[in-house]
Amino acid sequence: MADEEHYFTADPKAPFKRVPVRADVWGHWLELTTGSGVFAQGRLDIGTGVLLREQSPPESARRVLDLGCGYGVIGLAVAVAVPECVVTAVDVNERALLLANENAAAVGVADRFTASLPDQVDPDATYDEIWSNPPIRIGKEALHDLLLTWLPRLEPDGRARLVVGKNLGSDSLAGWLTERGFPTAKVASAKGFRVLEVRRG
Repeated sequence: MADEEHYFTADPKAPFKRVPVRADVWGHWLELTTGSGVFAQGRLDIGTGVLLREQSPPESARRVLDLGCGYGVIGLAVAVAVPECVVTAVDVNERALLLANENAAAVGVADRFTASLPDQVDPDATYDEIWSNPPIRIGKEALHDLLLTWLPRLEPDGRARLVVGKNLGSDSLAGWLTERGFPTAKVASAKGFRVLEVRRG
């Protein structure tokens, strides 16, 4: 889709049109708004759906990072399902951040969910868990830089949960992360996607 070509840019050129989407995640209906120029306009994309169906809510987590949040569905699902949790969401797409924060207000978690640009996040902040449908299409080098920027912010016993398409290199990414001191296991597989669990080495 033409308007998705720019979802990982800071300021998409596509005319801004809001589009509603409704998702049932962990028994909670989320009434959200997506938009043009943002990843998965008007839908819950397949990879994110696999991640949320194959993984249970992080009940024991108190600080969660939604990495590459888009319109916010992963982090919002966590915030709604785990009332004790504070979610930090990051993206480079300012339109996505606008929608994510609007959606947080709409589902009543704006006090525990904040979406912002990466450089606006406290550099000393750490997380119990990181959840992500990472932007594979930004290219391997940029993806590696992204992961090596954020994975070290996991608490020593923390973990990341990533969903990656098999045809987009999920298995090779798991090996690469393990080689760099982040032991990675394939914990689920569905619809051409793998869910990877990444630990601090």
